[in-house]
Amino acid sequence: MQKVLISGAGIAGTTLAYWLRRHGFAPTVVERAPAPRAGGHAVDIRGTALGVIDRMGVLGRLRELSTDMRGMSFVNGAGKTLVKVTDHTLTGGLTDSDDIEILRDDLTDTLASVAQEGVEYVYGDWVSGITQQADGVRVTFAHGEARNFALVIGADGQHSAVRSLVFGAEKQFSHHLDTYLAVFTVPNFLDLDRWQTFHMTPGKMAGLYSARKNTEARAILGFQSPELDFDRHDPEQQRKLITDRFLGQGWEVSRLVREMESSELYFDSMTQIRMDRFSEGRVTLVGDAGYGPSPLSGQGTSLALVGAYVLAGSLAVHQDHRAAFSSYEREIRPFVLQNQALASLNQRKQTRFAQWKQIQSMRTLPYLPFRSRVMKAAMRPLTEASNALVLKDY
Repeated sequence: MQKVLISGAGIAGTTLAYWLRRHGFAPTVVERAPAPRAGGHAVDIRGTALGVIDRMGVLGRLRELSTDMRGMSFVNGAGKTLVKVTDHTLTGGLTDSDDIEILRDDLTDTLASVAQEGVEYVYGDWVSGITQQADGVRVTFAHGEARNFALVIGADGQHSAVRSLVFGAEKQFSHHLDTYLAVFTVPNFLDLDRWQTFHMTPGKMAGLYSARKNTEARAILGFQSPELDFDRHDPEQQRKLITDRFLGQGWEVSRLVREMESSELYFDSMTQIRMDRFSEGRVTLVGDAGYGPSPLSGQGTSLALVGAYVLAGSLAVHQDHRAAFSSYEREIRPFVLQNQALASLNQRKQTRFAQWKQIQSMRTLPYLPFRSRVMKAAMRPLTEASNALVLKDY
């Protein structure tokens, strides 16, 4: 039974551990966080990715945990509603689709619940060194003793340590999309009922959406900016940076900034990871570590789920890891490129003119009999990209 090290216990890493175990491998998952990560934003499962979770037996459970959004509204600085729509939302797309929008930690917890038996989890540690040998990989850790594995897979996100150790510095592969996003948990102080509310100003957006059957909410603060220099491991520095950006904003922004001080914060750039190859020797990458499309695409979660399924299946079919990695990349790369292209399309909508035009069009379209058809046409690139790969039976 081949021992495989997976760096990262997020969506890609946990899904991969499940499928590797199903195919007879012995996976070990190492995670830098001291425990499963809580908080985070709502994520989307679409198209082909729905087939992956269905095959894992958790589709029904994830539908029960979905955000089940009814719609959204945009407000001005005084809180006056500018527009209200119920056929789609900014974070989840069309409200009448089969897609699932779910909080990230609800998804990872559910995936982990079926990926326990036969999987070793090591929390509070991370990979510090990788030495490839003819018959395996020698891995050193920040805290634990060095160990040998047949294969190493980086599922450790946008800032992957495995990628840096094996492929080189992050700056070679990271493409900043001129936007930053902060997400954190707050009380549902607006009493939103499966609803999203947003306030836009030039280059900035603040939002609030209800979560977990309206018992809490997630706040969003996003802004456009060239690449910034800050410490990813210093949340206080990040809070100050965000606070300075949003000083003097209207609506409920001051309240959101205050709530941010006592909440666990997710803050990062909208960045795409673009690589010419995902594998080197006995090491490969999956999900955001190898091909993160950025939240602007709306497809990071789906790419992670599908990529993990295809990688595990390729390893199961091919006895030689080189053939398996080659097969994995051939199958997943066209799907990756089509979904990454969505980010550029959505980025063009982030300008001040485009935001205003979007709000104005939503004001008018509710009175048109073909509104639903117009919105579905606008979502067609996402629908096509999310369904662009047909799952194989491995």
